[in-house]
Amino acid sequence: MDYTDKVEDTFFESMNGKYIRALITAEDWDTVRNAAYDSTSTPSAVIGRVEAGVESFVDPNATPDGRPGAICQYWFGLDNLEKFEVELSYRIRQDILVKPFTKMFNVTNNPEGYIEMMRNVGHCGDGFEWEINEYNREMINVPIAVPDFQIESKFGYADGIMGGNYWYFCETKEAVLEAGKLIMDEIMDVPGVIAPFGVCSAASKPETNYPWIGPTSNHPYCPSLKNKLGEESKVPNGVNYIPEIVLNSVNQKQLNLAIKNSVDAILEVPGVLRISAGNFGGKLGDNTTNLLDILK
Repeated sequence: MDYTDKVEDTFFESMNGKYIRALITAEDWDTVRNAAYDSTSTPSAVIGRVEAGVESFVDPNATPDGRPGAICQYWFGLDNLEKFEVELSYRIRQDILVKPFTKMFNVTNNPEGYIEMMRNVGHCGDGFEWEINEYNREMINVPIAVPDFQIESKFGYADGIMGGNYWYFCETKEAVLEAGKLIMDEIMDVPGVIAPFGVCSAASKPETNYPWIGPTSNHPYCPSLKNKLGEESKVPNGVNYIPEIVLNSVNQKQLNLAIKNSVDAILEVPGVLRISAGNFGGKLGDNTTNLLDILK
């Protein structure tokens, strides 16, 4: 396939980060989905909190307790495991533990180390929690009013890649939504990869007039500012929408595969005019990756 007609010869930047890969199970699919999506909402790595996403859903015959499951990834961009532990505990306590009959298991492959779950999650039992060996795993049983929440006693963490990205320039709203659905389906088919923002409407930049907010709107790429900005605008003629896809991955190989598969899926969608990527001249991220090199 000749990509040069639609894909810009550019690169994206990505950052190194740490992730925990966890399996949530429950009695039914509705509860699993609610726990998975609630606990991975509000990606917040840019303000020193957790960024997360749903990697895949798992059939009952492939989970430790024989129930429906979801594999989720929880990411942290700072080199501070103690803060990662606290931030992760908020997601678990507020979004998973409170759902009926949920359990949570460690599924991080080849971990570099472990984060203990007793101090910030297990002690939700107010001292009445206990440890058990179940499913050939060391679990914490937290007594709650709909008995009981169980969580593996420690979760492995490992290094991965955050913030890989590409943009797809669209003429119509229909193209944004049709291509976005295809993209998300393709990404969820690649093990080890998440899209923490889904289809993201707000590309950002580090330079800002309001530093207490953090990254703000990447104004040259805002279609509504095209006439106001004049030559400063980088929005091509005919483009009315520029969604961004952000990806985190356990390694570069899986990241590249998810980008290739999802870009291939949308190249012929009517109204998708061009594919590009967000970068800041290589000054922001730890790594740079050429978009065309992935697609060849």
